[in-house]
Amino acid sequence: MKQSILFVCLGNICRSPLAEGIMLHLMKQNALDVKIDSAGTANYHVGEAPDRRTIKNAKMHGIDLAQLRARQLVENDLEEFDKIFVMDRKNYRDVMRLTNGKKSQSKIHLFLEFTENETHQEMPDPYYGDERDFEQMFLLSLKACTKLCNLLKTQHF
Repeated sequence: MKQSILFVCLGNICRSPLAEGIMLHLMKQNALDVKIDSAGTANYHVGEAPDRRTIKNAKMHGIDLAQLRARQLVENDLEEFDKIFVMDRKNYRDVMRLTNGKKSQSKIHLFLEFTENETHQEMPDPYYGDERDFEQMFLLSLKACTKLCNLLKTQHF
C-alpha cells in the first residue's frame, strides 16, 4: 500500500508547502512512490499559491512550488495520511484537538523531530522575516525531508 505524508503549518503558504515541494523533489530523485501533501490549520489562504518569498527561495534551490495551492486541514486528513508532520507546537496542539483521542494521534509529529536539531525544536515561521529567514527555513526543511526520505528508502518509516 502506498504510504502518505502530510505537512501542516498555520496558513499553508510558507513552511508546509516548502516541505511538500522538497519532499516531492526528493521522491522523484529517489524513485519513491509516496503521496505527499500539505495543509494549514487556518483558512486564511485557501486556494492561494505559496508566499512569493517561499517560491523564490525554493526556486533558487531548483524546486518549483508554483503549482501548489493552500488548503485547510480537514478531519479526514487524520485518517487518510500515515504520517502528519506539524511545524510548531501551537499547530501541533490544534491538530491533536481534531483527533478526539483517536488512534490517529500516534501518527502526528513535530516536523523537526527528525533532524535531531538542538537549536530548533520547531520550524520558525519566516512570514514576518526577511530572506535569511526563508533560507533558514529551506535548510531546516531540506535536512528533515532528507532524513524522512532516507527512512522511507530503508523501510524504517
